[in-house]
Amino acid sequence: MAFAAGFVLVLAAMTLGAFAGVALTTGLADDSFLSHAVPEDGRSSLVIGGIGVGGLTGLLLPLILMGLVRGTERKPRRRLRPTEAFRNTLALLSFDVYLLLVSAIAAQLGRFLPEGLTTVLSVFAIGFSWMPLALIPWERFGLTDTGARLGAADDSDSHGPG
Repeated sequence: MAFAAGFVLVLAAMTLGAFAGVALTTGLADDSFLSHAVPEDGRSSLVIGGIGVGGLTGLLLPLILMGLVRGTERKPRRRLRPTEAFRNTLALLSFDVYLLLVSAIAAQLGRFLPEGLTTVLSVFAIGFSWMPLALIPWERFGLTDTGARLGAADDSDSHGPG
């Protein structure tokens, strides 16, 4: 029952986040100082970026918050420490800014290409822009928790009697 409730909560947050991201980026493209920087045929690129930003934030933020309160007295699980949760949230917001920058750059294709072609190219540019970030060996910079086993309890009894 708890899994179903958590799943529905995360799915709803992801969907509402995507809608909020679209509203935010549409407002940026139409009513803000960026309206002069975004060509009319590139406006859909910001909307695509808004879907990614809102959906990703809506998916991961509830999971980070649930990681803070994970486990019970009877069945303890590894919880996120507040510093880890803050670092994860900061990384998520940094990635959101990165996606918005990529979508603003992809929107500039609208100056040279028609809207349909700009939209198709923006989907690929924004959708695959995270791949270089995934190929960076973050553990060499000390930015991962290599000693932590996610999902496993930290019991000494789990290896057998002893």
